[in-house]
Amino acid sequence: MTTKVLIVDDHALFADALERVLSNQNMELRLVNTATEAMEAAPVWGPEIALVDLGLPDMSGVELGEKLIEMLPELKILAVTAMNEPNALRATIKAGFHGFITKSMPLQQFVASIETALSGQMVIPHKLAAPAAGQMSAEERQAALLIKQLTQRELEVLTLLARGAGGEEIAQTLSVSRNTVRSHVQNILTKLQVHSRLEAVAFAARHNVVKVSHSSLEHA
Repeated sequence: MTTKVLIVDDHALFADALERVLSNQNMELRLVNTATEAMEAAPVWGPEIALVDLGLPDMSGVELGEKLIEMLPELKILAVTAMNEPNALRATIKAGFHGFITKSMPLQQFVASIETALSGQMVIPHKLAAPAAGQMSAEERQAALLIKQLTQRELEVLTLLARGAGGEEIAQTLSVSRNTVRSHVQNILTKLQVHSRLEAVAFAARHNVVKVSHSSLEHA
């Protein structure tokens, strides 16, 4: 079974070279040059992973990643950049990316990075792992550990709560019972160590897990 890989990069030489390497790895590729093209292609084509250049001409790669995750919550995203900056790494992780790879990396290593991300693990260059962690506050490190405990379905429920959805709407959206929604919400509260839906939404917004709509404050 082939893996669908969306490549979002406006540097033609690099993108073409990457495409040649990945096309020999049982991967089906779609190459686009802008964030706009990516947002049009992703919902229709349904990639399993996206490689997103952080320096796109029409939108930052981090912002694009956030939008793609909203469209396709199961999508894995790897940031691809010429930069070797811990701050850039932290921004992508906060946005929900599964990792960060630099264009200086041998192209063959991109295959291993994609496989790692698809397995659900984070992809972080060794040279950046320590500096990035060192720049995180104790609160950020603790929050990252708590958030990491959430399952994909719990993240979906939390995202819907942040958008202002009530229990009935969440149940209908996810095609589950109200009791199942209550169970997911209770698990979220326990794992995030908070006491209410409002606190959970505030925690998630503070740590850039979700974006909050004003109506969420009324339903939480």
